[in-house]
Amino acid sequence: MNLRDHIEAAGHCATCWLTAAAVVLVVAASFAYLSLGLEQLLTAEAWRYMGEFFFSFFPPDLSNDFLLKVGKGSLETLAISSVGTLLAALLGLVLALPASGRHGFAAMALGRFVLNFLRSVPELVWAALMVLAAGLGPFAGTLALALHTAGVLGRLFAETLENAPPEPTHALLESGTPAPLAFLYGTLPGVMAQFVGYALYRWEMNIRMASVLGFVGAGGLGQLLYFSLSLFHQKQACTVIAAMFLLVVLVDGASALVRRRLVRAGA
Repeated sequence: MNLRDHIEAAGHCATCWLTAAAVVLVVAASFAYLSLGLEQLLTAEAWRYMGEFFFSFFPPDLSNDFLLKVGKGSLETLAISSVGTLLAALLGLVLALPASGRHGFAAMALGRFVLNFLRSVPELVWAALMVLAAGLGPFAGTLALALHTAGVLGRLFAETLENAPPEPTHALLESGTPAPLAFLYGTLPGVMAQFVGYALYRWEMNIRMASVLGFVGAGGLGQLLYFSLSLFHQKQACTVIAAMFLLVVLVDGASALVRRRLVRAGA
């Protein structure tokens, strides 16, 4: 290494240490500002209360009638997340085309503004709005997931399109191919694996969020958990939580398997 390389390495190291020191100071200041009172968590009385509450969830309710309700709620949660993610992928792709800058600066600015707005509103807020518009039930949860996730996937899709090699599309356009077909055959095949990977990753997250949306009346396991906790039926709540865990594990495993196959196919 020459002198210039040593200077650059030293500068990089100094930047890393300064960043780490800044993070430590921010965290310490946050603890001091919030006055968390962590000492209360370490008292014997606090641990006793937490232990009593924890063990009140066991054994879980495994009665046939309640297991049927949990099974129905699991299918409802899976359907909400699946349909919501599919709608979000379609809407995100539509918004990603102008947001990627393929149709001029004005369209790009408008597309990015819409995407930023969609993903800046939390899913719970969208769910509350959709419940008011569409009523209680899975339809509201599906719309809430679709709107928020469209903002996330649209931004990811737009960045992928920006980094896609333009040569295949340009070659098709120069040969007289219409622009939609040039995009379909020149650009989309090269980015489809990334699109599917992003959509699968968001589907995993939407499984978890679909369970939470039930707390505002959007159906699924979340609504069943809310009812159980509201009525202090901890044993039934334990069964619902176990169903959520199993559903997340199954979906994560299936999604990871598909993504690995996509990577191997792309390689």
